[in-house]
Amino acid sequence: MQSRLRIAGHGVQPLLLMFPLGLFWTAFVFDLATLLGAPAMIGTVAFWNLVAGLGGGLLATLTAGFDATTAIGPAARIFVLALLLDAGVLITFAVLTLMRVRDPDRAVNASLLLVELAGLAAAGFGAWFGGRLADPRAPVADPRPARAAGLGAAGLWANDHSAADHP
Repeated sequence: MQSRLRIAGHGVQPLLLMFPLGLFWTAFVFDLATLLGAPAMIGTVAFWNLVAGLGGGLLATLTAGFDATTAIGPAARIFVLALLLDAGVLITFAVLTLMRVRDPDRAVNASLLLVELAGLAAAGFGAWFGGRLADPRAPVADPRPARAAGLGAAGLWANDHSAADHP
């Protein structure tokens, strides 16, 4: 089970997901610094990081949508789950961004920072899950434990390769 949209053998969606994830983490660090006493301009920079992250996240979500619509069989459910994770993270950060529009400094308060942290946790899980979809040897495709399938240590390659192919 691999992403169908690929560049040089790598899934596009996990690659595109790293750009907004980095921007969201940077915004969190800037927001934390603002709450700890940094100049208000740092909060404004965090706001614009969120805006740029939303733009990049939209591209990542569109590629996840492409993968979800082109997947067949049981893999389609996993790709749809990845799409829903991406969309949920985007909605969370869009709401955070919209709540900061009215403030002239685009500052964040402690409660919004906690929501931002929860959004980052969901984004981190979504990035991990999307990365598992990009790896053809990932055990996500076979939900059975390796020992239960009788594969021992070779369970990681059970999806695409025989145990004899790998030491």
